[in-house]
Amino acid sequence: MKTLKLRIKDKHAVQLNVLAGSVNFVWNYVNELSFKHLQRTGHFFSAYDLSAYTKGSGEYLNLHSQTLQAIAETHAKSRKQFKKAKLKWRTNNPKSRRKNLGWIPFKKTAIKHLATRQSGKKSLKTTLQFSLAKGKKLIIDLWDSYNLALYTINTCELVQDSRGRWYACITVKEHPKTDCGDGRVGIDLGCKDSAVTSDGDKLQTKLTHQYAEKLAISQRAKNKKRTRAINAKIKNTRKDLIHKFTNQLVKSNNLIVVGKIKSKSFTSSKLAKSVYDAGWFEIKRQLDYKCKHAGCHYIEVNEAYTTQTCSCCGSRQDSPKGRAGLGIRVWFCSSCQTTHNRDVNGAKNILAVGLDRL
Repeated sequence: MKTLKLRIKDKHAVQLNVLAGSVNFVWNYVNELSFKHLQRTGHFFSAYDLSAYTKGSGEYLNLHSQTLQAIAETHAKSRKQFKKAKLKWRTNNPKSRRKNLGWIPFKKTAIKHLATRQSGKKSLKTTLQFSLAKGKKLIIDLWDSYNLALYTINTCELVQDSRGRWYACITVKEHPKTDCGDGRVGIDLGCKDSAVTSDGDKLQTKLTHQYAEKLAISQRAKNKKRTRAINAKIKNTRKDLIHKFTNQLVKSNNLIVVGKIKSKSFTSSKLAKSVYDAGWFEIKRQLDYKCKHAGCHYIEVNEAYTTQTCSCCGSRQDSPKGRAGLGIRVWFCSSCQTTHNRDVNGAKNILAVGLDRL
C-alpha cells in the first residue's frame, strides 16, 4: 500500500469544515460513551460495539455509515495505542485554545473516481466523489501530481493543515517493484551537512536559514498567518531536498547503510536547533519506505567510533575526538599516509559495518 497526498481546491473548504465539525461531534460522543462504559464495567468498548451506538446518526449529521465506522475504529485504535482510558476532545472552533485540524475519513465503497483531465501544460486535475447520508454526494476537485487514473483507490482521509488548506490522503494498491541500482553506500548523518555518503555526495538542508529573518519579523509583529506560511515554506523546502536526495540514492544502490542516531539525544544540547533543521528522522523514514518499495536493502547500524577510525588502516591515533574535535573536518592519518574528509570517512566505516553484518 502507498499513500498519496493531493491538494484539494480551496473552494471546497467551507463544506469540508462543516463535515469536519460533524466528525468531531461523533468522536466526542464515542469518547464519552467508551469512558462511561469503562467506569461501569471495567471493560473497553470495541470498534464493533461503538458502531452499534452510532448507527443511524449519519442521517442527521450528513455522514456516510462507513465514515461513522471509520471514526469508531480510529478511536478504539488510538485509545489502545496510547493506553488511555479517555482521549482528548476534538473541536474545530477557531476561538478555542486547543483547536483540532479537520479530519474526515472515507472507506473504499464511499469513494468514486470520476475523471482525471489535463489542467495546463503539465498539471492534472482529478475529480473524486464521496458518498454522504441519504444518497447525497460530495464532489471535490484536487490537483493531481500522481495521475490517480493509474491506481486503485483503497481508502481516503480528508485532512486539514495549520493554514486551513485541505488535502486528500489516499491509500492505493501498488505492486512491488525492483528498480534499484547495483551500488552500495553508507550514510553519515550530521549537522553541518545533514547527510554525507561514502561516495562523497552531500545533503544540505540549512538552505532554510534564508527564511530566518522573515520569520523573526513576522513573530515580532505577532502575525500568526504569515508565521504559519513561512514555517510551512521551511518545512516543504526541507522535505523537497530530502526527497530528491533519497530518490537518487535508491535508484543508484541496492544496499543503503545508515548510522543509528536519534535526534532526542541532542535535544538538551546547544546543537538542538541544528539537529532539528537537519531532518535526520525524515531522511531515515523516506529511505525506509522507498527501499521497501524498490526492493533495496536498508539497514541501520551502530556508528560508534566510525568518525574516529581510519577507513583505510583502522587506526584511531590521529583522528579528531570529543566535542573539541567537532570543528575539524579534514584530518591526516600518519599510519597509512591518507587524508580524510571527516564525514566521508565516517560514511565509509558505516558501510563497512553494514557489510560485516550482512
